[in-house]
Amino acid sequence: MFRYFYHASIRKLVVAFGSLFDEIYISRTDSTGAELKKIKVPISYGPKEKFYRKINELENTGAREAVENILPRIGFEITGMNYDTGRKLNSLNKSFVSKSQTGTTFAYSYSEVPYNFDFDLNIMTRNIDDGYQILEQILPFFTPDFTITMNFTEIDRGVDVPFVLNGVRSTEDYEGDLETRRLVTHTLSFQAKSYIFSPINRASLIRESTINFYNLIGVT
Repeated sequence: MFRYFYHASIRKLVVAFGSLFDEIYISRTDSTGAELKKIKVPISYGPKEKFYRKINELENTGAREAVENILPRIGFEITGMNYDTGRKLNSLNKSFVSKSQTGTTFAYSYSEVPYNFDFDLNIMTRNIDDGYQILEQILPFFTPDFTITMNFTEIDRGVDVPFVLNGVRSTEDYEGDLETRRLVTHTLSFQAKSYIFSPINRASLIRESTINFYNLIGVT
């Protein structure tokens, strides 16, 4: 019943989500408000615990400057995926695309399967203002959703995928007393309303058919 196929649907969704936040900057200013430098915030896939562990390792070795070099940082990960019954279409619906100039061969697939993918976007900074700068470059665009158009397969092209911002959580972690260095984390929870796509089948156009008629009148 099952055969191998792979459209990289989930991988493409992860890449698309990360690309939304790969041009985030923070600005460092002096007491007069003049900009001293602008820093691009790096983004990578992984849970925030991974970065916590790296920071703690550097702190324990006394490499304070190294810690400053890796912060601020943005990390993201998939936290769940669930079937969405509200967006289900008839499973027998087919989509077609021609595979030849004469239109005699074509590819087709059955209806896409709707899934909701949950993402966490973690913003990690050493001070509050850096975190606020990053948040203000993200939040205005999600009201509460931001839709991008994606190409998943040769048939499923131009698919609109909304990314919905569900909430923002902020935490401050101190080591020791309140005078020690701290780690400020803002976690943004998103849900992508995307799809998993069926395997693609190949077929040729039916140009001829044979029909047999039988006269059954009077047959007992």
